[in-house]
Amino acid sequence: METDLVFSLAIAGITLGIIEGIKPGPLLTTVIKETLTNGFRGGMRAASAPIFTDGPLIIFSIFLAGWIATQPLILCCISLVGAVFLTRMGMECFSLDLPEIDSEEVDISKSFMHGIITNLLNPSMYVFWFLVGGPIMATAADKEPIAPVAYAVSFLISIVLVKITIAYSFSKAKGNISSKNYQLALRICGVAMLLFAISFVYRAFELWQNGF
Repeated sequence: METDLVFSLAIAGITLGIIEGIKPGPLLTTVIKETLTNGFRGGMRAASAPIFTDGPLIIFSIFLAGWIATQPLILCCISLVGAVFLTRMGMECFSLDLPEIDSEEVDISKSFMHGIITNLLNPSMYVFWFLVGGPIMATAADKEPIAPVAYAVSFLISIVLVKITIAYSFSKAKGNISSKNYQLALRICGVAMLLFAISFVYRAFELWQNGF
């Protein structure tokens, strides 16, 4: 076994996972929004989405990295659907009220699904795995079959832990947030989601042009 290659890919996975975890994006915005509305458990469920959305892509991306790069219309459709979903979630942020933090009626059942849908409809995730992560793993697999596994596992663990940490930070601050500041924070999330929706439409337009 080529230990150096496995170790280097694991480090690369951790590094990229931390960067993707901290980097502003639709999923991070969703994690913050779910934390503010449903507490730490809601944010944690949303943060766990990459495990279930990125996992299958890791397998497919190794085999489909080259093909997906020549199919911009597929990413175009994903971008448009993602824009609609983010627009709906963004508009919801302008009508939510401050919930009771200790209320037993807080519903976190949808937090996990929100995280899953947000990530599934995020074209950046497909671009990353098919055009970045996939080629990296495919190249390493020729030399050491375990290396891609090390990369994928370290990436998923680090990105989820980073987002859970962010959710925890917001949940701790939540108790000291006034109704006005709480609604302001949610509206910022709403604006961010709408901006991402616009970027998705723009990305779809570019992909549409490249598709013809």
